[in-house]
Amino acid sequence: MQLQKAERKRAHIKMGLQGPSGSGKTYSALLLAFGLIEDWSKVAVIDTENHSSNLYAHLGGFNVLPLEAPFTPERYIEAIRTCVTAGIEVIIIDSISHEWEGSGGILDTHSRMSGNSFTAWGKLTPRHNDFVQEILQCPVHIIATIRSKQDYVLVDKNGKTVPEKVGLKGVTREGMDYEFTLVFELDIKHNAIATKDRTALFIDTAEFKITTATGKTILEWCNRGKEVSVDDITVRIGECKSIQELLSLYNMFPQFKEALKPEYETQKRRLLISQDITSKIANQKINKNGTE
Repeated sequence: MQLQKAERKRAHIKMGLQGPSGSGKTYSALLLAFGLIEDWSKVAVIDTENHSSNLYAHLGGFNVLPLEAPFTPERYIEAIRTCVTAGIEVIIIDSISHEWEGSGGILDTHSRMSGNSFTAWGKLTPRHNDFVQEILQCPVHIIATIRSKQDYVLVDKNGKTVPEKVGLKGVTREGMDYEFTLVFELDIKHNAIATKDRTALFIDTAEFKITTATGKTILEWCNRGKEVSVDDITVRIGECKSIQELLSLYNMFPQFKEALKPEYETQKRRLLISQDITSKIANQKINKNGTE
C-alpha cells in the first residue's frame, strides 16, 4: 500500500442528459459526443428508442447499435462492451430508462417474480448494480440519456388534498443521477442546466443550449485537470461558428462575461458579417437563375 496525491489524468466523462420527450436529449448528446472526440466514426449510439438516432444521420457518420427488448442489464452491458471492442471512444446510451422500466427491465422482471418481494429485490439489485458499474468503469466517455416525467405530491390546501407539481423525475432507479460526474436537465425548449456537477464547470450557470463547444469544454476538464481559464474561453469564442453557439458559450460561463465582453462583441460582428455575405451570395444566385 502506498499513498498517492490525488490527480486526474485523461478522465473519461460519465454524464447524464435528463428530460421529457421532445427536449432534445439525443440531439444534444450527439453534439456533446462530437465536441468530445471530433470524429463521428468514434461515436456510437446504443439506440433503444426505435431507431430514433437515425433521424440525425445528417450530423455525421456516427455508428448505431439498435437494442430491442428484452432490456435486461446484461444486454446493455453486452452492447457497451461491443462498442468498446470496436474502438468506439464516445458511447451514447439512448436511453438507460428502458433498463429500469422497459420490457424485460428491472421493474418488469420484478413484477413477474413470485414469492417474497424483498427476496426478489435481492436478486435484481446486483444485476442493476453490475450495469451501473459497467458504465462507471468503462474506459471511454459515456453519455446516458434519461427519460423524465412530471412528478406530483399530495399537499393540503384549504382543507383539501390536491396534487402539486414538484418537477421532473427521471425514469430510472432512485439515486442513479448520483453515479454520474455531470447531469444536465433539459426542458422542452432544449435549454440545459446542470443539476449535478463534479467538474465545477457549470455551477451557478444560467440555462443554455448545448453545442459541440460544451463537449470541448468538458474534454479540456478531462484531459488537463484544471479549471477553465480566460484564455480557454477566448479560444472557444474564436471557434464559434454561429450566433447561437456564441450565446451558449456566453451563458455557460457567467464569471467571464465582463472580462471577455469585447471578444464576444468582436466575434458576434464577424459572424453577422459572414451571415450577411452568405445571404447576399444566395440572393445573387436566386436572381441570376430566376428561381428560388
